[in-house]
Amino acid sequence: NIPNLIFAAIMGGLMSISITLATTLVRVGFAQDFFWVWLEVWAVAYPVAMICILIYRPFASKLTASLVKKLGR
Repeated sequence: NIPNLIFAAIMGGLMSISITLATTLVRVGFAQDFFWVWLEVWAVAYPVAMICILIYRPFASKLTASLVKKLGR
């Protein structure tokens, strides 16, 4: 499904950039090679994030709908 793949690519990119940037900064600080360390970590995290979004999205959507329904009562 093309829309799901596009969503996973965009969301995976945004999530993985944000999380790896923050964790790399905490781990190595503003080291001289910060950008290259971060890029290496991000290159692993991005495909993992995309796969996780594709796998977990249906479950998360159902769980969200269920919780919103219960909260609406």
